[in-house]
Amino acid sequence: MTIQEIPSWRDTGRGTMVRCALWLVTEVGVGEVFTKSELREAFPDTSQIDRRMRDLRDRGWRISTNREDRTLTSSEHRFVAMGAEVWKPGQSKAKVPAAALTAMQRREIFEADDYLCRVCGIAAGEVYEGSVETAQLDVARREVLKPGKEAETEMVTECRRCRVGGKAGRADLTKILGGLGQMSQIERDHFAQWMAADRRDFSMMERLWGVYRTLPAESRKAVREAVRPA
Repeated sequence: MTIQEIPSWRDTGRGTMVRCALWLVTEVGVGEVFTKSELREAFPDTSQIDRRMRDLRDRGWRISTNREDRTLTSSEHRFVAMGAEVWKPGQSKAKVPAAALTAMQRREIFEADDYLCRVCGIAAGEVYEGSVETAQLDVARREVLKPGKEAETEMVTECRRCRVGGKAGRADLTKILGGLGQMSQIERDHFAQWMAADRRDFSMMERLWGVYRTLPAESRKAVREAVRPA
């Protein structure tokens, strides 16, 4: 889809929510930041334009505030991802909420995931690095693309920060299984050990590489000279 393929957000014959969606796509752009003032200036005759924008979230649109994105100020939003193309017939209807999980179902999911966020690995009550905020775990719905099938929705444990930030996205089981098929038996054995422990211990070389990549140019040069053959 290109900008030329969608209608103008200035078309007053369309509903305000639809026009707001079109404004985000054509004037703001995915990943970009806009302010509440800019939104209201674009729709000066709409007293509840903030509410119409929030209605897009029920159609799969992701629009972050400073509660989800710490880089934003209280007056800013970030257009993270587009949802349903609400300007098309039949696309503006809100998604039907998924059935609520029972307490037992939630507990079973937490137990299966070892009470850890499966995105960042943090446990409930742990403090995020460089922060005073403690992690809260919840159950999220994750789309999983499976071999020979369309994407299916499965449940997974995520912390609030990862769930709200949408860090995980769609999981591609097909790609993972295909990658396993390209591994040697030794590599598959190592991978099996990581899965059994549900963790991976990085080697000294891998840890040093991670640090090396963060160094300024002059320091990287010193490391390169140190590893040259005598």
